[in-house]
Order: sequence, then structure tokens, then C-alpha cells
Amino acid sequence: MKTLTIFDPAMCCSTGICGAEIDQQLVDFAADLDWLKSEGIEVKRINLSQEPALFAGNEQVKSILENSGVAGLPVILANDEMQSFGQYPDRVKLAQMVGVTAAEAVGQASASATGCCEQNNDAEKSSSGCC
Repeated sequence: MKTLTIFDPAMCCSTGICGAEIDQQLVDFAADLDWLKSEGIEVKRINLSQEPALFAGNEQVKSILENSGVAGLPVILANDEMQSFGQYPDRVKLAQMVGVTAAEAVGQASASATGCCEQNNDAEKSSSGCC
């Protein structure tokens, strides 16, 4: 099974899509990771504030932190090989990292380009915890 591991900066929760101010980039990234899971990719997210020892224990991640500090996060590994750091890639780039057909990624990305906030009506927004 192909694995995608994301070493995230310190966030309040595992996805960063909680709290009063939601970063749409993190919402989109979480949706992209859910899509990869549906394609059979094992996705692991590691949060600096919750699992700092895993950051220190991975030489690739440790090197990025030593050279770039937290600005080098997130670090993204596909099958334990570094693919990206310092930014959240879009769905097409994530798909390429793990060998999922780019055409599938593009089709799915356009279908889910709106985040959960746009999909829910106003009553659902306040009760779902989505936004």
C-alpha cells in the first residue's frame, strides 16, 4: 500500500480546520487527503504540537527543521521519501506523489472544489462544527 505522511506545523487539532478562523487551504487539503484515502492511499498526519518526538526521530524532517525552522513545514513524504516541504500541495500534485492518475485527481478536484462551508446551508454550518 502506498503511504503519504504529512508532518504538519503545530495546530490546535490534527487537521487545523477547527476554531473561529478556518484556513480554506487547510479545508481543501483535508478534502484532498480524504480523496486519496478513498483511492486506497494510507494517509498519516503528524502534528508538531501533539507528536514532537516523531519529528525529531525522522532524519528528513529533522533536517528541514534545522535548516528552515517551522517555515519548512509541512513536510510531505510518500513511501518515506520526501516529496515536498514548506507548502500544502494541491490535489494533482498529491496524486502525482503517490502515483494516482492525474486525470482522476483533476476530475475529483473540480467536483469538490467548494469546501464544506459552501456545501452546507447556514443552519448546518453552525451545528456541524464544519465552519
